[in-house]
Order: sequence, then structure tokens, then C-alpha cells
Amino acid sequence: MEIRPSPLVVASLAVFAVFLDTTVLFVAFPSIAATFPAAPTAELSWVLNAYTIVFAAALVPFGRLADRWGHRATFLAGSVAFTLASLLCAVAPTPALLVAARVLQAAGGAALVPSSLALVMRATPREKLPVALAVWGATGAVAGAVGPTLGAALIEACGWRWVFVINLPVGLVTVLLGRRRLAESRDPDSVLPAPLGVVLLVIAAVLVTLALVLGESWGWAAPKTAATLVAGLATLAAFVIHQARTRAPTIDPSLFAAKNFRWANAATLTFGAAFTAMFLASVLFLTAVWGWSILAAGFGVAPGPLLVAALSPRFGRLAARIGQRPLLVAGGLAFALGGLWRLMMLSAEVDYAIDYLPSMLLTGTGVALCLPQLSSVVGQALPPNRLGVGGAVHQALRQFAGTLGVALAIGLTAGASGPADALARFDRVWWVMIAGGVATALCSLPLRTGPARA
Repeated sequence: MEIRPSPLVVASLAVFAVFLDTTVLFVAFPSIAATFPAAPTAELSWVLNAYTIVFAAALVPFGRLADRWGHRATFLAGSVAFTLASLLCAVAPTPALLVAARVLQAAGGAALVPSSLALVMRATPREKLPVALAVWGATGAVAGAVGPTLGAALIEACGWRWVFVINLPVGLVTVLLGRRRLAESRDPDSVLPAPLGVVLLVIAAVLVTLALVLGESWGWAAPKTAATLVAGLATLAAFVIHQARTRAPTIDPSLFAAKNFRWANAATLTFGAAFTAMFLASVLFLTAVWGWSILAAGFGVAPGPLLVAALSPRFGRLAARIGQRPLLVAGGLAFALGGLWRLMMLSAEVDYAIDYLPSMLLTGTGVALCLPQLSSVVGQALPPNRLGVGGAVHQALRQFAGTLGVALAIGLTAGASGPADALARFDRVWWVMIAGGVATALCSLPLRTGPARA
């Protein structure tokens, strides 16, 4: 019997590779620096920062383009660009070429993500949509979470270039299956956005992300950081004003008139920042306080992502019966309890089974309840002709939240002068987890969700 992968499988496969590359480079960076010892650290840091900034800035314009040009065409073009860029990253002989390839890789990923969401929604019957969107959303969450673990294992066995090589077979399969299994969809009434709006949005995204990414190295109180952040916020304000006046907006303001779209994205910001801060701080705690190797730390945090992968489809089916709001409220509180457990239990003494593992299970349950369901609520709140740009807005906010989470984790834990000081600094991140979980539950209360109907 011929195996015919569904559009959900094809889209999720590509999304897994994209979100994997947002975190896998965290553990690869020291090996890359050792390969290019003559390159300044500031120059090499753009191997990480270029991907983050371009990916966040390009999501919404590519989502808008996908609605106009076609979701399948945008998905396949993004797959080809991402795969070719991964090959260039794997063979890059100099830091400059590696950074340039990462920019192309981020652009390909930004085309893939919103178009894949639109394709999944178009191909899924309405009564099965909560499960499909939960699986799609969980794919990105699991990929980002297992990145450090998989990256550490690959680097240990084969070297850092293999974290890019693994994208090649995934990309090839995605393109071949996508051509056969994906049906084209687009909005025939959509018009291309006004160029000024796209330019303003990209500049604002670049400046704000730049301030968050480089704030630690520049200094959070430094004039350069403040000036970059203020310039980014001012450009964002100009973008909002332009969108209200133009006949061809980049982001249709009417999207935010939908209560579910508005509140689900607010919850995405709070939960995404807390989740990323938690995950990065988890690895830092195991290596800096307990003295574990990167590989051991990667496996130490693995139970959380594995639990997300196991529970997300089940929670998606439950959401189809009772709606997403109860799951989101419970997930936010479970995540907050994971932070509270760490606050009460973690110390300089190593006791993984009692002090650490229960918090990973609590946070894994919280992530499985929240991140996939937030994607599901946003997807179902979108009109059919705004699937690409609406999904892109959601993913861009999630990306910004992740950037903020990285900045919080590094800013709150850096500079410890001893074990006691280190524990106190990590306690700040656990408080961020508690606050983020509670805020997510509160933002989920106004949502109006119910059982899925055919």
C-alpha cells in the first residue's frame, strides 16, 4: 500500500527544521568560534543574531505575500531557499559567508512558517482543526526545545557543520512531498501591501530585535541600547499610523478586532517570553551551578520536550471537545507551578530526580497545554483570506517573545560571584516563569472557545 503523507505531516516536517535552527546554534556557537579563532566574538555573534533578526522581521511581509502569491508556491520557495542556505552554512569557509547563508536561511524559514499554517488550515476539516493545529504548534515548540540536546549530540559526534547537514534530507523530502500532496490556495482579492508599510515594519522589527539581542553585550543602560530601542518603537508607531491611513496595509488592523486573535496573541507574548527564559536558564543552571556538560544538560532537559510531543495531540483532541480556554488556563498555572517548584527546591546540591525532574514535567505539561492551543485559537480566529498574514503576525510575536526571553535569561543570571549569588540570580528567572504562567492564564480568560463543529 502506498503511504500518502497528509499536508499536516509535510507542513510540520518543514516547520520542525525551521524552529530547530532557532535554538540548535546555542550549543554550536563555541565550536564555531573554535573553527574561526581569528574572528572577533562580536562578528561571530551574528551567526546567531542574523537568523533571529531576519526571521522575525520577514515573517509578516512573507505572510502577506503568501496570501497574494499562493500558500503552496510560497511554501515550496521557502523550502528550497531554506535547504540551499543550510547547505551553504554547512560548507561556509569564512564567518562572513556563514552569516550571509544564515540570513538566506532565515528568509526561507520566514516564508515557510505562515504559509504552512495556511496550508494546514485549508486542508483540514473543521471538526479536526483543533487537533491539527495543536500538532502543528507543538512541532515548533518541540523543535525549539530539543535543539540544544540534538545539537550537543551532533557536535560531540560529527562537528558543528552537521547541525546544518541534517536539514538537507528534511528539505528534499519536504519539497518532493509538497509538490505532490499540497493544494494551492490564495486570496484572489488580496492586494500587495504598500511598500512603505513593509519597509517601516522591517526596520522596526530589526531595531527592536537588535536592542533585545545585543542589549547584554552593549549594556542595558548604555545609550546605544536605549537609542536603538527608542528608534525601533518610534518606527513601529509610524508603521501603526501608516496602516490606519493606507488602502493596502501590511497587517489588516481588522484582525485585532477579533477578541480571540487579540487575547491569544497577548498570551503568546507572555508565555513565549517565560518559556524561552525558562528553557535557556535550565541549560545554564545545569552547566553553571551543577557543573554538568552541555551534552548531559541537553539530556537533562529532554523530558520536557518529550512530554510536549506525547501530550499535545491528546490535548488537541480534548480541545476539540471542550474548547481551548480551559486548557490554556490550566497550562498557564501548571507552568507557574513548575517555576514555584524550582524556587522552593533547587539548590547547589545535585538531586535531579526530586528537585529538578518534577519541574520539567510540570513545565512540559504547561507547554503542551499552551503553545499548541494558542496557535489553534489564533488559526481559528482568522478569516480564510487572511490565513497567511494572520499566522505570520502570531509567529512574529512568538519570535519576539523568544528574543525577550533569551535577553531576560542572560540578563538575570549573568555576572554571578559565587554559588549563593548564582542561585539567587536563577531565582529571578523562576519568578519570571511564575509571572508568565499566571499572566497567560489571565489573558486566556476572555477567550471564547467551544467544541469544534463539523
